[in-house]
Amino acid sequence: MTLALLAVGLSIIFGMLNVVNFAHGAFYMIGPYVAVLVAQATGNFWLGLLAGTVFTGLIGMAVEFFGVRPLYGKGEILPLLLTFGISMIFTESILAIFGPLGNVLKKPAIMSGTVDLGFILYPKYRLFLIFFTIALTFLLWLFITKTRLGLLIRAGTQDTTMARALGVRVKPLFTLVFGIGAGLAAIAGVMSAAIQGIEPYMGMKVLIPAFVVVTVGGLGSFRGAVIAALIIGEAKCLSILIWPPMSDVIMFVFMALVLLLKPEGLFKSR
Repeated sequence: MTLALLAVGLSIIFGMLNVVNFAHGAFYMIGPYVAVLVAQATGNFWLGLLAGTVFTGLIGMAVEFFGVRPLYGKGEILPLLLTFGISMIFTESILAIFGPLGNVLKKPAIMSGTVDLGFILYPKYRLFLIFFTIALTFLLWLFITKTRLGLLIRAGTQDTTMARALGVRVKPLFTLVFGIGAGLAAIAGVMSAAIQGIEPYMGMKVLIPAFVVVTVGGLGSFRGAVIAALIIGEAKCLSILIWPPMSDVIMFVFMALVLLLKPEGLFKSR
């Protein structure tokens, strides 16, 4: 589920802005660090989640405004190199400020313990994470497809010239989309931090799986990112159960098969 959130944010940035965002893993890492600071100061996990999401979303908007925006229309390689450099800056800055040692984000007390599902005792927090992700992705889909602002965003990305001719201010919409994508990455990072903890290189570790998911699902496909995340996540978990050494390889094998049989991805038109 956290992989789905991460991939959806990456997918909407590429699908709507045509930007390969290599800083996405850094956004995944920044959110939990901010959340830990706020949660430790206030004793409130939810305030930490909100602060980490908002702060990272604003950082993402600043990256788009000052860095990515001047590169629109100049090819795909320049934004890729820029966001890769920004990712390195953020990661090394966190390392310099907080050090190499990890930290832990305490989950809410109400989320401790397990729930008896009849066939298994399942952790409450993980169950909450499943339903939280489903609800959040559904609300995001409604925003993009059913609201006037979502309509303007889609219009601006499909035909920028015509949208401008009709009076739509396209550039602020692009900044908003980048901020939403960064915020989703931060949410994924915060939610997973309560299970796995945080450390400076956590963003780099999830960036490649996120790109694998987006590639398998179809570049820019919202539905594809969600479904591919579930497929890749389950494949990795099952490989850990059956043959642990294959757990890091299975997603690349699956991606290779998809690219050979359906190069555009599972849910993207040719």
